[in-house]
Amino acid sequence: QLQLVQSGGGLVQPGGSLRLSCATSESTKDIYAIGWFRQAPGKEREGVSCVSGDDRYTNYSASVKGRFTISRDNAKNMVYLQMSSLKPEDTGVYYCTAGAMFRLCILGGPYDYWGQGAQVTVSS
Repeated sequence: QLQLVQSGGGLVQPGGSLRLSCATSESTKDIYAIGWFRQAPGKEREGVSCVSGDDRYTNYSASVKGRFTISRDNAKNMVYLQMSSLKPEDTGVYYCTAGAMFRLCILGGPYDYWGQGAQVTVSS
């Protein structure tokens, strides 16, 4: 069963940058799309970014487009979410996920495997 282990997260000032990492227990190339979700306090979980299984398609929510970048290093079985120009409203717990989607990805899923989550706090 695919396992996802996250690292990164922490406290950052508004306007700052942060990179989240997600290590997968096996190669996801050409098999799984990878998505990133976040859940802010008192709000529903939302999909913020995803990359298709073949790495040819990426998608971003309107709230992060132009500021966040998803990438995958297949040689290392790693997926990253580079976050820039962070805002207080980006605060939340971030999750990486994997789902069987090849040529596209859908922000809302379906995703079958989830990382443990990482807290991101944007505050001065």
